[in-house]
Order: sequence, then C-alpha cells, then structure tokens
Amino acid sequence: MPTKSKTHPPLSSKRLPLRPQIVMPTKTKTPPPPPPDEPVVDQEETVTFKRGHFYSFMVVMALCTGLILGYFIGQHNPAAQTGQSAQAFPPAVAQAPAVTPVPIKYNIPTAGFPSLGPADAPIVIVEFSDYQCPYCTQWHDTTYKPLLAAYPGKIRLVYRNYPLPFHQNAFMAAEAALCAGDQSAYWQYHDALFTHKDQINNQAGTVLGEDSYHQYASDLGLDLNAFDNCMKTEKYKQAVQSDLDYANSLPADSNGDTAVSGTPTFFINGYRIVGAQPLAYFQQIIDAQLKNQ
Repeated sequence: MPTKSKTHPPLSSKRLPLRPQIVMPTKTKTPPPPPPDEPVVDQEETVTFKRGHFYSFMVVMALCTGLILGYFIGQHNPAAQTGQSAQAFPPAVAQAPAVTPVPIKYNIPTAGFPSLGPADAPIVIVEFSDYQCPYCTQWHDTTYKPLLAAYPGKIRLVYRNYPLPFHQNAFMAAEAALCAGDQSAYWQYHDALFTHKDQINNQAGTVLGEDSYHQYASDLGLDLNAFDNCMKTEKYKQAVQSDLDYANSLPADSNGDTAVSGTPTFFINGYRIVGAQPLAYFQQIIDAQLKNQ
C-alpha cells in the first residue's frame, strides 16, 4: 500500500515569509562613510556624540584650560604682571606699613579770654564748650576740678564758646557768663550754669528768658542792674559769634578731621583732644608734655 507523504499545511497568510539573503557575485562596494554630522556610535559606550561637536567641545576645553593656567601663572609671577623679564627684577618685597600722621599742633589764641590758673603755666588747655551740651556737663562734673587739683599751679584752663546751633539756650548762656565776667564772677557763673543743667538743657526744649539768667546772677550776689543791662544790650553777642567763627576756621587735623566739630573739644598745648575724656586720659597726655619740657 503506497505511503502518502505528509504534507505540511500551507503557511498562514498572516505570517510573512523570510526574505532570503542575496549574495552578489560581483565585487562588493564599500559604503561611503557617514557624513561628519551623523552620530557615530561606539558599541562599548552608552553616550553618543556627534563627531563635529566632540571636536568643538575639546577645542573650547583646551582654550579655557589655557586661559585659567595663564591667569594663575600671572598672579604669582610679578614679571608677567608688569610685562618685564622675571630675571631682570627680583620678586616684589612686602610694603612697609603706612606711617601714622603726625598730629597737628594748633596755635590757639588765649589772651583776653576767661582763664583759670597762672599765666605762665607749662600746660595750657583751651576748651571749646557749650553750656547745654550733656558731654560738656559730664566733663565739668567729673574731670574739670579733679584735673586742676592734680596739677596745682601747672595748668591754665582757657574757656572759649562753641554753642551748637540746635541747643536753644547755649548762645544766651554764653553771653550771660561773659556778662558776669564784667563783675569778676565768670567762673562762678560758669559753674552755676552747669549746676542748672536741667533747666538749660530741658527736655521740653524751652527757651529760657532773661529772668532765669537774672536769677542765677542774683544767687551769686551780682549787681543786677549792670548784669541786666549787659544782657539787654547783647554786649557779648559778637564775642560769642567770633568764638564760633574762629573755631570753624581752623584747618583740619592730620587725619582730615575738622578741628572743632562738636563739644567739648580741647587743645592741650596745641594738641587736639575730642570729647569728655576721663581724668586718666588727660593725665597721660599732660604727663608726657611735662616730661618733654
């Protein structure tokens, strides 16, 4: 009985037949290389670069590296910074510290102004002050008398007026002290003004009338008619203004600071001291002045 060969069922129309490989009998042409901008894939790497971009990136990196190295070399090479040969000039030497300016010695006139102490005292202190200034009051209360007591016969203290424009009672108080000076009571009235600091430097900003200064003069037993007449005629108004103008005309010190810009300002044998400095500070300067004489 003849055997029937098994016949495979026909392929389904949904399955595509495998395309056979075609081998050309002729010489194979080498395909042209990919364009420069086409990606070149390295099978062993996972990042793909465009060849042209890669070369551009490497060029930029090389330029940046060169600039950075050149900058640091220039910073540490004085010759590169100056354009000179490194062999011609030795490395720069550190500069010496700046010289401290020498303090200016002012020549402040003292003749004709209220003063305490002998005329030939080796130490002359000129004070520019304001009767309403709280720091002037502080110096008066804490340093003024102890300083004079520490150097008996060696200090001449000269008082000059510098009433600040925003102190409503300072200018007239300065006039009143000079009017008392006509009766040889300048320093007594000077002390009285600082004693009445709460009235003169009142928090309400009240401008004191002539009656207040009249009362201070009465407390000292002054001739009130003469005192009142001095105040009414403003006898010393120009003198107080002249003190102000003179102080403002002084040259700046060696640091460029205004000679008198506030109160109190002192000149010890011509050397400027600013502020209500403590007794020990004044003693240090005065001792040095006495030692050098």
